[in-house]
Amino acid sequence: MRIENEIKLDFKDVLIRPKRSTLNSRKEVSLERSFAFRNGNAFIGVPIMAANMDTVGTMEMAETFYKHKMPVALHKFYTVEQLVSFFKKIESLYSFYTLGTSDADLEKFDEVYSTLKEYHSQVMNAHSGAEHIHCLKNVCIDVANGYSEHFNNFIKRFRAKYPELGIMAGNVVTGEMTEELILSGADIVKIGIGPGS
Repeated sequence: MRIENEIKLDFKDVLIRPKRSTLNSRKEVSLERSFAFRNGNAFIGVPIMAANMDTVGTMEMAETFYKHKMPVALHKFYTVEQLVSFFKKIESLYSFYTLGTSDADLEKFDEVYSTLKEYHSQVMNAHSGAEHIHCLKNVCIDVANGYSEHFNNFIKRFRAKYPELGIMAGNVVTGEMTEELILSGADIVKIGIGPGS
C-alpha cells in the first residue's frame, strides 16, 4: 500500500465556473452531446445518468428520463420477466441493464438477452422490411471496488461475448484503472468509490 499526502478534492470542492456566452437566454442552452466510443458504440443525449441504486435506477425513472434523452442504469433487483417486459416496450438507448460479475448475474443477463433477441427475430419475420432495432443496447457492469483482476477479466470476457453492446464499468477512482477498463472493453467508466451512504 502507498500513502499519498497530496490534497485530494471531493465533489463538494468543485465549482463550475461560468464563462462568457453568445446565448440570449437559458432556453437556448442545449445539454445534448455526442460521444463516439473506442469499441464502435456511440451515445447521443444528455450525459446525466440516474444511478443503479434500487430507489433511483427504476423503470419508471428510465421511462421519464428517456423523454429527455437521459440515461438510467437500472438496479439489479428486477426479475427476468420484468426486464424482458420492459426492454420489449422501450427502445433502450438510454436504459442500461445492470449486472455484477457473479455467474448468477451473467446467467440472468444471458437469459434476458437471448429472450429479447428471439422476440425481435420473431417481430422482424412478421414485419419484413422493418428496420431492426435491438431493444437492449447497453449494460452497466457494477462492483463496489473495480480494482480486482477478476473484474477486469470479466469485462474482457463480456466484451468478447457481446461485442455489439455498450459497456459501462466501475467503480474506480484513478486514471490508470480507467484506462485499464477502457482497454479491456469498457465504453464508459463509472468513477467514484465511497462509503455507500
